[in-house]
Order: sequence, then structure tokens, then C-alpha cells
Amino acid sequence: MFDAIRKEIAEEYAQPHERPWIVGFSGGKDSTLVAHLVIEHLLSIPRSDRTRAVHIVANDTLVESPLVIGHVRESLAEISSASAAFELPIVVATTTPDASQTFWVNLIGRGYPSPNRTFRWCTARMKIRPTSQYIREQASISGEVILLLGVRRKESATRAGSVARYDNGERLNPHGELGGCLVFRPIVELDTDEVWEFLATNEPPWGGSHQRLIRLYRDAGGGECPVVTSADDAPSCGTTSSRFGCWTCTVVRKDRSLGGFVKAGFAHFEPLLDFRDWLVAIRNEPERRLARRRDGRFTIARNGVFVPGPFNLATRKEILDRLLDLQMETRMPLISAEEVQQIRTLWVEDVLASTARSIREQGLAAAEG
Repeated sequence: MFDAIRKEIAEEYAQPHERPWIVGFSGGKDSTLVAHLVIEHLLSIPRSDRTRAVHIVANDTLVESPLVIGHVRESLAEISSASAAFELPIVVATTTPDASQTFWVNLIGRGYPSPNRTFRWCTARMKIRPTSQYIREQASISGEVILLLGVRRKESATRAGSVARYDNGERLNPHGELGGCLVFRPIVELDTDEVWEFLATNEPPWGGSHQRLIRLYRDAGGGECPVVTSADDAPSCGTTSSRFGCWTCTVVRKDRSLGGFVKAGFAHFEPLLDFRDWLVAIRNEPERRLARRRDGRFTIARNGVFVPGPFNLATRKEILDRLLDLQMETRMPLISAEEVQQIRTLWVEDVLASTARSIREQGLAAAEG
């Protein structure tokens, strides 16, 4: 099986064009395997044949599980160092959400209620948009790019359905939402045991071993939140399974991944779990929500049920105060000074907008009276 995969990678890399490759790297087992095989191939061919640029691209939502993002950063640093030493045409990059669209700016600044299955506002803003923007930028430079993803048909029924939708009988499939982007899925037919067996018995071409990754999975008992570049992939982010992802994720009922780290001896992460659980608990408390949406409208669902608006200002202030206390307690960088400034600016804008709306309404009431 792996001989066939290596052959396919070699054939595609040798095609007579210069479309760069972009490897979506989450730091999990599947994306690590793809990066391993690609870099292994680059090292196996003469320097004169390494004509195609390869971008190893990770996404940092800025609220990633601390151990996981630490592993990702270490892996990228190792890949970058090896690429420089062996003069490989590799670009290592990390995408992050726009400063105005981070988790805390939306939750605390705009008052968006904690994400859940019916209002999962986080995935698009924090994962899809940043990485999609990177891909679009590279496509605009070269005309077209090839995105390598570590998706596997046997990963889950949902993944199998997603894979099937884009199967066209060819090696490369047009991306459903990104123009100028073709998708290459070299490990799509592997099962989980084959992935783990390979990683356990082959050292990464950038040096060291895959033991850190294996230990990460063992401690958490989970899987990675994969690179997401379209809404079709979004269900894989925030499911009921134990996945590595954001420590703030309130889409899942229980964070088994971070909980697994705590049970494995990383007790200093327990306050993060408690904070996340608190965000879940306060989400639907009526006294914490405004009646109007941010645009001033009231919302009534099709079934006639009133849908409250964002968190009120008092709750947003409480969340920020608790988060800053948590940052002090854990000595972990949980929110940046830039985010705090963005949040306070949004608060001022909301107060001014609310005051202006109140004055208008009072004026209308007086005119009608």
C-alpha cells in the first residue's frame, strides 16, 4: 500500500508544471503521515528535481489545547530546521484568525453566545477563513495550487461521505469552494492501524521520532481537529468524539481530550476545563442575554420561539475578568493585549449604538404621542 502511495506522490510531484503543493498540517497522525511522505520524497530525489515549492501550513485558532499547539510548533520548527539544512523547497507557515475575529473578540467583545451545534460561529472565522485566505494568496501568485490533505475514507462515515462527494475518478479533485485549488488525498484508502503502524516504525525525515505524537494521543485518548478549508469539513470540528482542538470548545458536551491530559498527570490544565464548563453552563441563562440581536432586531424562530441576542455587557465583563484571573493563575498566555483592546473598543461602540437607538425610540414614541 505504501509503495503505491509513494509512487503516486512521486508521479504527481514530477508533473511538468510548477503548481506549488500546500500540505494541510494539523499535527495529528494523518497530516503528519502526509508531511512525512512528502518530505521523504523530496529527500529521495536530486536537488535539481526539487522544482516544486511545498508549503507546510498549520492553523492556530489562538485557543488551541496547550499541549497540542506546543507539539505543532515543535514539529514545524523541526521541519523548518531540516528543510534549511537539506536545502528543501519547503515553506513553513501558520495561519491565525484576523485580529477582529478571534474567539475572545467575538465571545467577549461582541457577546456571541458560546458556540454550539446550531450556532457554531467559530469554525469559519478561526479555521476556514485564515487557511483559505493563505491558499487563495498562493493561487493568485501561481495560478493554481495543489492542496494535500490527510483525509481517509475509513476515518468515519461522515468522512467517507465527504470523500465520495469529491471523487471524480482522478488523482486531483477541484476544491468545492476554493477556485484555483486542486485537492490531492494520498492516504485516502489507508485504515487507522496502517497509519499508526507506519508512524511507530518509521522515524520522521526531519529527525527525531514520532513518539511525542504517539504519547500525545495516548495521554488524551483523542484525535486531531483536522485542517478545515470548507463548510463540508466542519462537522469534523467539534464532534462528540475526543478530538484535539480548542480548549474553549463548547460544541462538544464534554472535553474528553483535555480531560484525558488532566488524568494523565497534567493537572494544571484542570482550571481550563472548569472555565470551559462554565462557559457552557451560562450560555442559555436568560438573565445573561440581551433581547435584541447586534443589529437591533428581535428574533422569533419559525416555531414561534423567541431567540435571545448576545451576552449582555455585564456578562461579557465577567467573562473577561474571569479569563484574566485564569491567565494569572495558570501563567498561560490565554488572551493577548491586542484582543483586550479590541474587546474594549467593541464595548464602547455597543454602548454608543444602544444609546443612539434608545434616543431614536424615545423620539419616535414622543412623536406618536
